[in-house]
Formats: sequence, structure tokens, C-alpha cells
Amino acid sequence: MVSQHAQIHLIYETTSEAGEKIMQIDSHQHFWQYSSADYSWITDELAPLQNDFMPADLASQMESVKISGTIAVQARQQQTETDFLLQLANSYDWIKGVVGWIDLRSKDVMNSLEKYADQAKCRGFRHILQDEPNDNFMLGSDFVHGIGQLQQFDFTYDLLIFPRQLKASTDLARQFPEQPFVVDHIAKPLIADRTLEPWATDIRKLAECQNVCCKVSGMVTEAKWNQWQPEDFTPYLDLVFDCFGPGRILFGSDWPVCTLSGSYRAIYDLVSNYIRRFSTAEQEAIMGRNAAEFYRL
Repeated sequence: MVSQHAQIHLIYETTSEAGEKIMQIDSHQHFWQYSSADYSWITDELAPLQNDFMPADLASQMESVKISGTIAVQARQQQTETDFLLQLANSYDWIKGVVGWIDLRSKDVMNSLEKYADQAKCRGFRHILQDEPNDNFMLGSDFVHGIGQLQQFDFTYDLLIFPRQLKASTDLARQFPEQPFVVDHIAKPLIADRTLEPWATDIRKLAECQNVCCKVSGMVTEAKWNQWQPEDFTPYLDLVFDCFGPGRILFGSDWPVCTLSGSYRAIYDLVSNYIRRFSTAEQEAIMGRNAAEFYRL
């Protein structure tokens, strides 16, 4: 099974008019072996996610839309999560990179960063900021110190936030103008309620930071589950494409969480159909090249 799926990227590489190899990349997906103790956030409301989701489960979904590689993103705030994802990435070469977790507030943060600097597929880190009761958690001195160490190791940072945390995220990004950040799930606006403000104003301010990119991912679970229509997302996509531009936007599925409100193919089609208004080169960037550049694949 490992050798079979490890060759997916060879099948689906294509070549642009300029002779450049093009690869479609899913910049945001997860793997886990479910246990209630490790994944307490997967409540009974999310019962379909109370199962194992591993590379063999994702491979056929990728093949159906010719996705060549993925970025596996942490779902537990344990350093063992980083090790787990790296083990998978080293077994499946179509897992192109890992966004793991370390305790950025730890006095031993440098030791952790040095450890993972030697792991070629460790591309960055994330903390589940959306679950922190203090919206300014990310501006705490210990956390800021940890963020400040990432650049010397060429690590990226994923911002998993709710709209109310956009202002703090902007403050953080401004403190580290050379540190690459990416906003997950367009910062989770209230799509089901058709609400734009204050999300729209605040994400525009964050987009002014040229070191920040944005993932068009995780949108369907912010809409009415399994009742949404593509046009429900148009105002939100219009805004993020206007303020970030096609050069700073990455496609991501948020699999398997996305399956709560649609199929992998439906999520892929939602984005790929929307971006048909852009040039071929811009579409290729959104669906792969931007992720490859951001995560240095």
C-alpha cells in the first residue's frame, strides 16, 4: 500500500507551457487514529469523525481530482502528534510536508526547533488558537518569543483563528514582517448566518501584511451543513481574493473535517470552479504552486 500511493505524484505531475512541472497540492488535511482521550474536540456532534482517517483513506479522494500531494496539519496539541505525522510523511512521499505542534511557550523551544529542523518534511507549526479563551493569547510574551525563533529555521506558522482573533493576528504578523504566516479556513467567517462584518474589515487589515497568505479551506463547515450552495461562498471568496490576490491564496480541503458538510470532490469543485475567472497561471498557483512556495516543497 505504501509503495502504491507513494507514486501518486509521478502520475499527476503535468507541464506548463513554459516547461515547468505543475503539481496540484492540498495544503490542508489531517490524519488521526481516533481515541476520545486524544481527540476530545471530536464531540458526539461530530460523530462521523470518531473513526480512523489515514493515508489510504485519502489517496482515492486525491486521485479522483488529480491532487498530487498534501500538507498534513496537526489536530492534537502534543509533540507526539508532530512525530506521528512525520512518520506518515516519511512512508508516503505524496505527503509533501507536515505542520506540527510544539510548545512555543516552553523554555526548551529551541531544542524542539533544532530537533525538527533536521526533519526535511517538517515545514511549520500550528497552535489551536481558536480554542484559547483569551483572544490575545498569541500576543503573550512567551508565545511571541517562540514565534520569533521560527524564521531562523525557515519554519512557517499557520493561524487557526476565529474572526474575533483577527486583530491580534494582525498585531502578531506586524511584529514579524519576515515570518511567513498563513490563515487557515479564511478565519472562519459566519457563512451560515451570511455575516460579513467585522470579519471583512479585519481580514482586509491582516491582508495588508505581505508576509501573510490565506487558505481557502474549511469553508463548508462554516456554512449550513450539507445544505450549502456554491453561491453562498461567493461574497467571502470575492473578498479574500480581492485583498490577498491569487498569489497569496492556497487551496486546502480540510479533509476529513470537510466530510461533515460535503465530499472531497465537492470541496475541490467549489474552489476550482470559482477560480476559472483567473488566468491559467493564476489557477495553477492557487491549486498548487503557492503551497509549494509557501511551504518550500
